[in-house]
Amino acid sequence: QVQLVESGGGLVQAGGSLRLSCAASGRIFSINSMGWYRQAPGKQRELVAVITSGGSTNYADSVKGRFTISRDNAKNMMYLQMNSLKPEDTAVYYCNADDHRVYYWGKGTLVTVSS
Repeated sequence: QVQLVESGGGLVQAGGSLRLSCAASGRIFSINSMGWYRQAPGKQRELVAVITSGGSTNYADSVKGRFTISRDNAKNMMYLQMNSLKPEDTAVYYCNADDHRVYYWGKGTLVTVSS
């Protein structure tokens, strides 16, 4: 089992920045990739960014150039630096861990971007 806890969400004005954190515990040695997903009201959950155990990253087109995903394996932490935030970035952001196709989720942290 892997436990994931997100933090860092909040209310920010458009153009501002936030940094989300995800703390992982449990069977973390077997985690392959980790990622951030988000779900806006009335919409399906979507991938924001993913990072592999080797550090390779991939981003949704909508956040490329604005968001940066990173991972600190020594601290069992993952981060999402979000810059130039837009109202359409408003969503609940979820941390995800892939343990060889067994997927774990945190409970989410709300990000609200005001115009």
